[in-house]
This record gives sequence, structure tokens and C-alpha cells, in this order.
Amino acid sequence: MCTCITDFLTYETTKSVVVKSWTIGIINRVVQLLIITYFVGWVFLNEKAYQVRDTAIESSVMTKVKGFGIYNNRVMDVADYVTPTQGASVFCIITKIITTDNQVQGHCPESEKRFTCTQDSNCSKYVNKPGDYGILTGRCVSFNTTMKMCEIKGWCPAEIDTIKTTPMMEVENFTIFIKNSIRFPMFNYTKGNFLPTISSDYIKKCNFDMVNNTYCPIFKVGDVVRYAQQNFTKLADKGGIIGIKIGWLCDLDKSDDCNPSYSFTRLDAMSQKNAVSPGYNFRFAKYYKMENGTDYRTLVKAYAIRFDVLVNGNAGKFNMIPTLINMVAAFTSVGVGTVLCDIILLNFLKGAEQYKAKKFEEVSDSPMDTHSNGLYQSQLSLRHKIKSNDLGSFSIEHYC
Repeated sequence: MCTCITDFLTYETTKSVVVKSWTIGIINRVVQLLIITYFVGWVFLNEKAYQVRDTAIESSVMTKVKGFGIYNNRVMDVADYVTPTQGASVFCIITKIITTDNQVQGHCPESEKRFTCTQDSNCSKYVNKPGDYGILTGRCVSFNTTMKMCEIKGWCPAEIDTIKTTPMMEVENFTIFIKNSIRFPMFNYTKGNFLPTISSDYIKKCNFDMVNNTYCPIFKVGDVVRYAQQNFTKLADKGGIIGIKIGWLCDLDKSDDCNPSYSFTRLDAMSQKNAVSPGYNFRFAKYYKMENGTDYRTLVKAYAIRFDVLVNGNAGKFNMIPTLINMVAAFTSVGVGTVLCDIILLNFLKGAEQYKAKKFEEVSDSPMDTHSNGLYQSQLSLRHKIKSNDLGSFSIEHYC
């Protein structure tokens, strides 16, 4: 118990020992150089750790599509093929449609083959259960001259979506206008994806280019699809989702270093690998009323290319607090070289025991204990040349 208390009530102080060894000296300087290079090159210059950063970007996106296409001998304009119509950051361009005309509420046969039947007993298990296009009644009725199907209650006639149609290929030449405004609230900094000096004549003639024309807000659909590394014909036939990413990485210490960077990708890439429901499609209806007051509708199954405009970014500006924090971290990390060199010096170099004797020394507040325990004896038994100075530091040298 007494020994534990004595060991606990001790004090350790730093002792400076100069080791004149080429090996350990080179290791020490190399490690220090690597640490300093890392902090100067990567932390400060590349990562700009001297800046405070604002990642809470505020963004607004407005879109417009222009172009005319021909589908089923009809001229299609923006009101026909763009949905929704609000010009938001997510919009669809319809490339192919399958229509079911003049649907009214009533009873009619299902159109899916899995509801094929020969008698009512084949359909009774489906009573009051939802089918593909309505609620099943449990009856087996004629579908055509050669086939019977289970009957449904709903919008009739039931949709047949297996009709083969060709997509509207003119979509490839349609243009998308994207207006993006961003703000970093921490710095109250605002900018847009096209410069205030751009004229209306320039916008009418320009097309976005990844290298030479990054401030043109007009994007050709075919170019966007190619930038996303997709085949337009396949994409228009089955539909898909394309992401248009706008990145803002701004260094506000430089007045002109805040420019948009664009990237394009297929967001539903996994659907290309699935045989079930590949691509992108949706349904909507146009409603009408007959002279006798009966409602009827035209059901549309639309295959479309959906565009999602995604905005992200951050801005940085010099601030003293992160600068001081990272400078202290750099100076502290230089001490890692001392720890590594101590491990090598005291465990792996020849004469490690002699180094330990010089580095660690026990001193008691009772002089008698010091001499009787031989605490200084290890110092005198070293076969080294010991140099001391007034500051209490020691130098260890090997004899040549």
C-alpha cells in the first residue's frame, strides 16, 4: 500500500537529451518534413482549411422547354408533351403515348391474360378484389370471339397497354432553358448560372458546352442524354430519369472564383437491369362530358424522359479561427516525429540501454535514498563521453 501511494505521488518533468546519430537524425527530419508538407500542401492549399465554409446553399430553379414534334400525324407542342407545366426543377418530356379513348364508368372484361376464364367459377375467387383496371365482379364474360375474361367494374373499355408505338424522335432537338439562382446566407453572397451581361440575342443563339460555353443556360436534350452516356433511341422508347447536377464551389477570397459546374447522370440506372417495369412511365386522363351529362375520358399511358435539376455547393472565406486551429494542429503533429524517433531510439538501435539510462532518471527528495539506491550509478557506468551545459541538457556521443 505504501509503495502504491509513493508511486502515485510522483512528478515527471521533461529532460532534454541530444543524440548525435545520423540515423535517428535523418528519420526525425524526414518525418517532420512529411508532416509539414501534408499540412501546407493538402490541408491549407488544397482543402483551404484557413476558410470558414457555408454549406447551407439556398437555391431556386426555373425551367422551360421549347420545340415541336410530330406524333401520330399530330403536331405536338410544349403544352402536349411537358408535365408538370409549372417549370419546376423536376419535369418530364413525353416521348411516347398509348391512349385508350372514350372510357365511361360501367362493366367490361379485363384485358390482362391472367384473368382468362371459361366459367364464372374461375372468377368467383376474385369477387370484390381489385384487378389491374377495376374491381372484379366474379363473372366470366366474352372478351372477343375466341376468348373470355373476368369482368370488372370501372372505366371501360379496359386499357390495353401492349400496343407497339414508335417514340417522337424530334425530342432530341428540343431545348431546355434552366435558370438557377443561388445564395450563401452566411456571407450574403448571391449569383446565378448566367451572367447579367448576357443579352437576349445571345440566349437565342447559344447552346451549352461543357468547355467553352458554361454560362449558356440553353441545353439541347440530345446533348444532355449524350453527356449522361445514354442512347437516346432506347431512352425515348422506355423512358428514364436524367439528373442535371449544378455544383457551386466558391472561393470568396477571390472575387471571380464562383462558377457553376455541370454533370449529367442516369438516376434510374438500376431499372435498365430489370425486366420488370424498365424505364419510366405514368398515366393521366383527360376528362370530358357528353350532351346527356355522362362523364367520359381519354386515358393516356405516357413514356417520358424525366429531368431532375439538382443543385449543391459550398462557399469558403478566410477566417482567423479555423486558421489558428489548423496551425496549432500542424505544430502539434510535428511532435509525432519525436514519438516515432523515441520508439526507434529506445528499442531498435544499437546501444538502446545506454540511451534509456540517459533519458530516464529517478531523483528522490532525500539525498540518502538517492545514494543508497544507486539512482545516479547508471549515469557513471556509461561508456560515453558526457557533455553538459548550464541549461542542464546532455549530449550523447559515440566514440569513433
